[in-house]
Amino acid sequence: MIKRTLPSLLAMAALGLAATPAQAAKWDMPLAYPASNFHSENAAEFATCVKDKTDGELDITTHPNGSLFAGNDIKRAVQTGQAEIGERVTSAHENENALYGVEAIPFIATSFDASDQLWQTALPYMEDLLDSQNLVYVYSVPWPASGFYTKKEINSVDDLKGIKFRAYNAATARIAELAGMSPMQIEQAELGQALTTGVVDSFMTSSTTGVDTKVWEMGIKHFYNVQAWLPRNTVFINKKAWEDLDSGTQDAISECGAMTDEKGLEKVKKLDAEYLDTLNENGVKVSDPSPELEKGLAEFGEIMADEWLERAGSDGEEILEAYNAKQ
Repeated sequence: MIKRTLPSLLAMAALGLAATPAQAAKWDMPLAYPASNFHSENAAEFATCVKDKTDGELDITTHPNGSLFAGNDIKRAVQTGQAEIGERVTSAHENENALYGVEAIPFIATSFDASDQLWQTALPYMEDLLDSQNLVYVYSVPWPASGFYTKKEINSVDDLKGIKFRAYNAATARIAELAGMSPMQIEQAELGQALTTGVVDSFMTSSTTGVDTKVWEMGIKHFYNVQAWLPRNTVFINKKAWEDLDSGTQDAISECGAMTDEKGLEKVKKLDAEYLDTLNENGVKVSDPSPELEKGLAEFGEIMADEWLERAGSDGEEILEAYNAKQ
């Protein structure tokens, strides 16, 4: 009887397993910025798009504000498989390879359209670079153009000397060095405390960060809209996690990435003006740089562009030549 029953039980078990739907894959997506930041909102919309297009077979959970990994650790976490997917401000890794800083060359691409042209020109090189580091490119969305936030009035680069300055990438650190400021590497999640405690008095970033951080509550009185560059946040996937997916899921991710790329650019264009208004309404004076300040920063930009080309080599030359040919 046992001999007759065992095969039947095994067959029933097999049927039961076959009838059970496949368990959805669950991915973690660390983010460096608050949930209310438009980049984090883009990531949440991207995750929803992927879940919908895969009928729930891939479920991505976003972890904003450095809650899973600090901003500076996100890229490494994805490279090593500690997280399957993540987002990082690209130029923060220029110390690894100069190409990561292509969009942070001062005063090369200072509008949304110009920044997008530069990025699209550099993208094939960027995809190859990410691939060499065990990463797969998904999408990238810019921030508004970077300007100077200060507690005191600034009329020339000489007024910047001695200021305690928050740096977040090689470009901001180099500007601090050229201007005689004292740079400190601080992630956005820690910026509020650094301003409140006097660790830093100034920083250079977009209108978005000023609003996210509510800098008017921390002694910041001025935003000089110098239009230095438009940093970009890039989303990438661990290569093994990508290769483990079936082609249908890969296509869904690519489609959602392209959609987020396009929608994200249109969103940030609209938000920039709103952020500047919010700064003004809360007592942060938004103004264009004086001619003296603009001239001094432009000189820094020329130095930094030459330095970037020297580090980036032939790839950098090809990118800038192709970009300049489109202007």
